[in-house]
Amino acid sequence: MSDDLGQVDMRLNSGPPLGPYSPGVTAPPGPYAPGVTPPSVVPYAPGVTPPSSGLFLPNGAKDFASSPAEKSAAANTIENELEHATKAAAEHADDATGTAQKGFEGWETAAGLKKVADTWDQQVKSLMGRLSREKAALREASGSIRGTDVGLGNQFASGSLLNRV
Repeated sequence: MSDDLGQVDMRLNSGPPLGPYSPGVTAPPGPYAPGVTPPSVVPYAPGVTPPSSGLFLPNGAKDFASSPAEKSAAANTIENELEHATKAAAEHADDATGTAQKGFEGWETAAGLKKVADTWDQQVKSLMGRLSREKAALREASGSIRGTDVGLGNQFASGSLLNRV
């Protein structure tokens, strides 16, 4: 790989030269070992099976639509199950950490547990805020979809030439 002046053409981090190879030299293999083909499906974490259907899979759902009833049910699940369970878990952790702090009073471990408890409380507060926002968004989306459908129906009806006759 040199030009007419004897200078060497250098390629940094670009792999082998493109184009014809010397006789007897073949192109380097791809990122998989010889005889190994790349997976045809995106791998999932151990124990997680991919969905059998969906928006981007053959024979799957053709849209993201969900009914107002489904959105309302999801919001109710957040309110009646997830928020209560999250609060209970946070209180349990606070009680257990408080007990451990008392047992290690005067040691650096107690200060570490205090810091962990404060961080935990901030994370729980953040999670509770997120759950609250998701719940509100689900309820708002349920109402706005219904309102949008009615509003568009009224716009089309008012713009129809048949209604002007």
